Amino acid sequence: MTDSSTQRLIETVVFDIGNVLLHWEPEPFYDRAIGIDRRRRLFAHVDLRGMNERLDRGAPFRATIRRMADEHPEFEDEIRLWHDRWLEFCGPVHWHSVRLLRALRSSGMPVVALSNFGRETLALAEHRWPFLTEFDARFISGELGVIKPEPAIYKILEDNHAVPPNRLLFTDDREENIQAARARGWQTHHFRSPEGLARCLVDRGLLTASAAAAAAADPMPDPT
Repeated sequence: MTDSSTQRLIETVVFDIGNVLLHWEPEPFYDRAIGIDRRRRLFAHVDLRGMNERLDRGAPFRATIRRMADEHPEFEDEIRLWHDRWLEFCGPVHWHSVRLLRALRSSGMPVVALSNFGRETLALAEHRWPFLTEFDARFISGELGVIKPEPAIYKILEDNHAVPPNRLLFTDDREENIQAARARGWQTHHFRSPEGLARCLVDRGLLTASAAAAAAADPMPDPT
């Protein structure tokens, strides 16, 4: 289902990255690396999510994590894993979503990224997964110094992309980010699965049913 029954012309599709194109979740990594009980104590006593928000705002990757590790010597080694093994927080790639992105671009539809992502972590990720460079433009929190759902990051995209807000279609997995975009007049799709996104794109006339089916039917992971 789409978030609105009113079908208006879309001129750009805006993708979140994390958990839409590339799964990102640190807890399963820590469960494997240090065990569930130790991970629970770590996350209960150390504000790792707050630290990650600082990274998303552009704070330096290594220095920010090392400062946090120094402040919590009981968990120093575990906190440093956030830097040393960050790529293991990522995956799997949602290749179905990636193929939908590529199908949109092949049809001539501009595709833009709007993502909370650190500068240095994005560089790591795009080196590992080059599809992260396949956007017509990217608006990345770590480069801009503001994060979703703060209004400023949406305004930056509006000011620099020259498409009226009501002609943007934004997909994101977090409800608060969707609500912030909708409040500015953007059209939205709350991402829960690639299949749901495909239905949204077909319903809005942005992809043909055959193009969406082809994106779903490809059984092989993309070589990138």
